Amino acid sequence: MSMTNKNNIKSDCFIMATLDELVPQDHLVRKLENCIDFTFIYPKVESLYSDLGRPSIDPVVLFKMMFINIIFGINSMRRTCKEVEVNMAYRWFLGLTVYEKIPNYSTWSQNYIRRYSESTVFEEIFDEIIRQAIKYDFIDMETVFGDSTHQKANANKNKSFNKEVEVITKSYEKDLLKEINEDRIMCNQKPVESLVKKEIIFDENTGEDVECSSKKNIKVSKSDPESGCFHKGEKEKCFAYSHQTFCDRNGFVISTTLVAGNIHDSTSFFEAYNVLNKKYRNKIKNISLDAGYKTPAICREIFNNNQVPYMPYTRPRTKKGYLKKHDFVYDEVYDCYICPNEKILTYYSTSKDGYRKYKSEAKDCKVCRNKKQCTKTKEKVITRHVWTEYVEEVEHIRHTNKWKEIWTVNTLMDNYYKESFTLYSTGD
Repeated sequence: MSMTNKNNIKSDCFIMATLDELVPQDHLVRKLENCIDFTFIYPKVESLYSDLGRPSIDPVVLFKMMFINIIFGINSMRRTCKEVEVNMAYRWFLGLTVYEKIPNYSTWSQNYIRRYSESTVFEEIFDEIIRQAIKYDFIDMETVFGDSTHQKANANKNKSFNKEVEVITKSYEKDLLKEINEDRIMCNQKPVESLVKKEIIFDENTGEDVECSSKKNIKVSKSDPESGCFHKGEKEKCFAYSHQTFCDRNGFVISTTLVAGNIHDSTSFFEAYNVLNKKYRNKIKNISLDAGYKTPAICREIFNNNQVPYMPYTRPRTKKGYLKKHDFVYDEVYDCYICPNEKILTYYSTSKDGYRKYKSEAKDCKVCRNKKQCTKTKEKVITRHVWTEYVEEVEHIRHTNKWKEIWTVNTLMDNYYKESFTLYSTGD
């Protein structure tokens, strides 16, 4: 059999076929078109267009181009426009014939800047697709899994300046302050006016010392001031964003909230959680989170919404060689702790940051055989947050079979999303 060589032959030919026939039946664009009815976009963007002037580019085409850009990993709208020119499957998905002109990149970007950037249309489209998926039972809303992923910002870490900002008041501080003051009044202590620390400064105009809100210094990027300086463990110090994301056990992202990378997960959780509950509160029964979210305030917030938190075990943070906190038994009836030597640590005050203090008797500690492994001071002091009972309830849940089932899924979802997000961020 003789060898065929057509490498250098460039010949044109007529194709007697429709565009629909050229697209393989198993192509992903066909699955997208069959699963999602994109006509819902028209009424959502109608108010953004004028009744006068020449006809605009079909808004569904513009949004479908974004789907192509993300789903097929192109990660560049400029390159997406070029790919659509030569790809018959993409043209079929957009509803454009081989003779129709593809929207230019500048056309797409100007539509985004002038019409869509300041609107909520992207979130509305996302929510509508999720509602369609829930309607057809693609999404299991019984248990949602939450975590955050940092994404490096396109900002030079060496081009920044220092800025003094006020410490932000947390959403739960009003409730916490109320409980702290109830305790302090019972102990004949002065009530706390605010959980935000106050600083005393000298006012040159009045010549008196004045209280002002506590402030802190942060680094702000010159090129992307909305990002935050992020540094954790062995990771490179950089400006980044944090994506607080919730998904179901089938891998569908239900809700996501973007915050600056210098905000801790346990702080940004409340905003993301409120967004999630505003849309799907009645459908969600369980919330699965990692150890970074295991704080009294977060546990309390989830229980108060009639949902069950599932979180992992966290190791005690006691110094090596010393007795751990769980070696001391808490008596709920008498509100006291009992040490391993069967002595009582009684409650005596509540600190301004919400921790109840329990102290032993100096005479008991003086003759105790465990003193070297217990404390270096005359008395042993144990602190307990006013909302610790919510964390203890989470620990009880951890010993159930339901926890084992949910946490197995959580581990798989965590690995899958972090790997997928890394590939998306790098363009692989």
